[in-house]
Amino acid sequence: MGIETIKIPDLGGGDGVEVIEVCVAVGDTVAAEDSLLVLESDKASMEVPAPMAGVVKAISLKVGDTVNEGDVILELEVKAEIEGASASAPVSEKAAPEPVAPQNTPEPAAAPAPEKTAVVSAEQEVVVPDIGTGDQVELIELCVAVGDELEEGDSLVVLESDKASMEVPAPFAGTVSAIAVKLGDKVGQGTLLLKMKTAAELSPTEPSTTVEASSAPVAEAPVSTPTSTPVSAPAPVQETASEPTVVSQAGVYAGPAVRKLAREFGIPLEKVAGTGPRNRIVKEDLHAFVKTLTAKGPQSASAGSGIPAVPEVDFSQFGEIDIQPLTKLHKLTAANMHRSWLNVPHVTQYDDADITELEDFRKGLKAEAEKRGVKMTPLPFLLKAAASALLSNPKFNASMSADGENMVFKKYVHIGIAVDTPAGLVVPVLRDVDKKSLWELAAESAELAQKAKDRKLKPADMQGGCFTISSLGNIGGTGFTPIINTPEVAILGVSKLAVKPVWDGANFVPRQMLPLSLSYDHRAINGADAGKFFTEMGAVLADIRRLLL
Repeated sequence: MGIETIKIPDLGGGDGVEVIEVCVAVGDTVAAEDSLLVLESDKASMEVPAPMAGVVKAISLKVGDTVNEGDVILELEVKAEIEGASASAPVSEKAAPEPVAPQNTPEPAAAPAPEKTAVVSAEQEVVVPDIGTGDQVELIELCVAVGDELEEGDSLVVLESDKASMEVPAPFAGTVSAIAVKLGDKVGQGTLLLKMKTAAELSPTEPSTTVEASSAPVAEAPVSTPTSTPVSAPAPVQETASEPTVVSQAGVYAGPAVRKLAREFGIPLEKVAGTGPRNRIVKEDLHAFVKTLTAKGPQSASAGSGIPAVPEVDFSQFGEIDIQPLTKLHKLTAANMHRSWLNVPHVTQYDDADITELEDFRKGLKAEAEKRGVKMTPLPFLLKAAASALLSNPKFNASMSADGENMVFKKYVHIGIAVDTPAGLVVPVLRDVDKKSLWELAAESAELAQKAKDRKLKPADMQGGCFTISSLGNIGGTGFTPIINTPEVAILGVSKLAVKPVWDGANFVPRQMLPLSLSYDHRAINGADAGKFFTEMGAVLADIRRLLL
């Protein structure tokens, strides 16, 4: 019958999400990429597009259901099957009159038609692959144009999420025939990026026919988009039925959860600019609207805190200036640090670790490191020492619950390393540090750092950290106050190694001392806990044989 079962795709997380809008009804004809339903998690709203064209035969979900990857959405009678059936009818009709004209009996010439269709199918669609998150991300750079010839692996677009930038490479070689996205678009897994002609289609016998056929689906896309918008209209209607107060907002494109939040805030939705797909209003838009209103008040964005606003200064009156916009990643990092600094009571303790023997041992590994193709830096030793200290001091391997009522103790040891990149600061995470060897940590940390600099980290590469190490290496300085990477409760800052005189009971002897700065959340950790943590780390760094105990 040509019936396909459409299921919830990978959402980038294990938690269930809520269905806030069903965009189709039984009997609707949908094109590929038309919206089927809208899901909403704690962090974002996302649309699930149709993976193929067809007619909706049955719907298995309703608004308010909680779904997970693999749950059935609906049954779709594949459009291709329908077109195939309709196309075969005219052929059979023509077959009846053909005997009247015997000259036309070689009608089997119609047989090549499927071959031409096969040639047309060589124009393949390129979609956004699995990027490790169910949220939509912004397209910040388009690396190709129509007509460009590409090799497999060439960059097509650059995407940017809240935590990282990533490039999408060409999955095969070919020529760009159509581009379906533009700068600023929000895309997710399965979103159509462009169409490419493969080498098989570059020399057809009838190019004009091929181009016409291949462009047909492109022409369908804009037509199908408006049809999905009216279908989504019932969502506001249902909302107005249950909540008469939002009658004036019925024409606003927003899900029930957003409308509920707007009512709680007392925000008129018609005054909020939507940044979601098709100008949908999402929760972040409401938060931004509230911040705008607050900033216009007598106090700054920190209304109620008594912090005065920073005055606007025209620096050009003092001399020549150059204004350059911050990258999105830079702005997000600044916002996260500001939030952490304002919400977490930071305390920083300082200590020096004697790593003289460690350095002698590390330098003795140089020849073996070259054979392995790995550079052995002090970082793997710091990671192992931190993992040992985290296991011995569980308060550091924990997080405060959002309501501040509980401590969440983690049974795993994932440690993030801060990496400075041209686009901003990122923190990739090494998993199960306590279970890996120094060589494994050296190779993995170098690989993650390079991926960060090449903007190829996925969001999953930066999630799940228990503790963070921020190392200035040989840049300089004798200490600094690192800001905690919440929801973690502590972060270790590492400064420049220095040779210092240390009293051994009889004489002052030169020792290689590594300055360490430990910032921690004073709600979860006190000074005595920090002292024990430093003692454990210092003992392991001074004699790495303790890792065997």
